[in-house]
Amino acid sequence: MTVSTLSSPNTVLANAVEDAVDVLRPRIVDCDIESIGFSVGTQINGHPHLGTHLVQSLAFLLAERARDEFGIDTSVDFCALDNSPAQTFRVDGRRYQRAYAHTLNADEITALLARHYLPLFDACRARTNVPYAVTTYTQQQDTPAFRGEFLRTLELLDAVGSWLSPNSGSAHIRLPCPVCGWAEKHADRTRLLELDEAGGLFEAFCFEHGRYEADITPLGGGYLDLATLYRNVVKERSYRPGDRTLHVMVKGGDWAFGCQLVDGAHAALGLSCGPLPVRIFTPQILGSDGGKLSKSLLRETAEAGPATRDETTPAWLLDPSEWPGTQEDYVEALTGLGELVLSDPRHFFRSYTTTALEALMSTRRPATHDSRAMRPRNMPIYRQYFDLIASGEKTVEVRVAYESMKRIRVGDRINFTCRESSCLTRVTRIGKYRTFEEMFGTERVESVNPRATEAEQLEAIHAIFPPHKEGLGVLTFEIERVDPE
Repeated sequence: MTVSTLSSPNTVLANAVEDAVDVLRPRIVDCDIESIGFSVGTQINGHPHLGTHLVQSLAFLLAERARDEFGIDTSVDFCALDNSPAQTFRVDGRRYQRAYAHTLNADEITALLARHYLPLFDACRARTNVPYAVTTYTQQQDTPAFRGEFLRTLELLDAVGSWLSPNSGSAHIRLPCPVCGWAEKHADRTRLLELDEAGGLFEAFCFEHGRYEADITPLGGGYLDLATLYRNVVKERSYRPGDRTLHVMVKGGDWAFGCQLVDGAHAALGLSCGPLPVRIFTPQILGSDGGKLSKSLLRETAEAGPATRDETTPAWLLDPSEWPGTQEDYVEALTGLGELVLSDPRHFFRSYTTTALEALMSTRRPATHDSRAMRPRNMPIYRQYFDLIASGEKTVEVRVAYESMKRIRVGDRINFTCRESSCLTRVTRIGKYRTFEEMFGTERVESVNPRATEAEQLEAIHAIFPPHKEGLGVLTFEIERVDPE
């Protein structure tokens, strides 16, 4: 399976946009945005599989794409969910769990992240020049913004619980035992005793230490471990207006189902103090049976023994450390897959089986360093400009001098893409200018856009790139059409 043979069905969303990042455009147009923060969260219970890595790498590729498209600074925030269960068991019919945060110390958490997650993030940062920051859930739940928003939800706890736990109507608020760190998984006996301006006083029960109280305030008081849906409601509402940052939640496709409950809780709580983040759902990765590729199921299979494993699925799809090559090759193949997925909304807003991913990743496995260096750079572009490049009328492409753009050299190939169409070109000359006006003093207006005057082009460019972006400098790439190999 190669790029030319990949066929994807149309979808409602893919039919509405030219590019996956177009879903951000209405918010950018309506608000005075200076930066975009892409947030991706991952449970750290064991090594990641390819589905996890694809979501994480797509966060960087989306950030790179949005930066180059809208001329706005972007970054990635990785929330390492160290409240993931590390140990579970049953006592008297009740399920208890202890999180990684209460099983490992801070240095061990850091080592786990360095072993399983940060190498990919470092590689993606180097490739896209998009910065990232790491925050653990332990740090997140300890912030006044998160705790303050949680306390506000307690004023309508019954309404919130009916959405976030429809079967019982009781929201899962886990308050681990301050002595041992164990907590009831479903918080069956956790009760809110008092709620006032100072905070919320809860009672909870430990199988070993009995009843205890937790006084949750904006500035501390116990460990606040919220179930997945509840945590996302509070996190989305905790972003504050005034920072001029568009917050984007990057989630796996399976989250599209859960968000109907999250949105129900938002509606029950009423308006938040600012616009809620935008969500982008990445392709869902399916196993051979059509179900989501799941870390919990993989753990259960491993515990059950070798006889239960699916021998038809390559080991590296389940554990990327088994990739038959170098880490550099794996990242190159993974980001190549991400670029293919982002080349057309029909490829992005869909699901993929492990069989399809194996074929797609294998075709992107570079053989040598030289072949990696010669891989064309995919560059999305709108239809009106794509058609001009494809016809040979537009021979100069203009971009702001981001670091990723400055890495392009004469002789490099740029593959301009628009939905299912692509046009391979070679860079024959690079121009460097301080401003767009200076650029038009050298470049022929007709070479940049033969259908618009210089004044019209400058108006359009300045509408996209504010002065502080123009201050980075301007690059032009003179291109010529080349035939695909």
